Amino acid sequence: MVTCPKCEAPLDVEEEELDEGDVLSCDECGASLKVASVNPVELESEDEVGVVDETFDYDDDDEDEDDAEDEKEEEEWH
Repeated sequence: MVTCPKCEAPLDVEEEELDEGDVLSCDECGASLKVASVNPVELESEDEVGVVDETFDYDDDDEDEDDAEDEKEEEEWH
């Protein structure tokens, strides 16, 4: 039996008919679920897939690259 990973409600699906990447919807909580694996069947909430961590500074590496470019331009100017 396949259950929703968010609310644990049973899902009315045939396990044999599922393919990796299929998207399902939970009738109980409305979650959009993606089939991550078929053997064994594993579902993941699409809400959690591709979530951006807003506390992480993704631009931190860009600053180092920008600093290097600025230094190079400064050297070329002199």
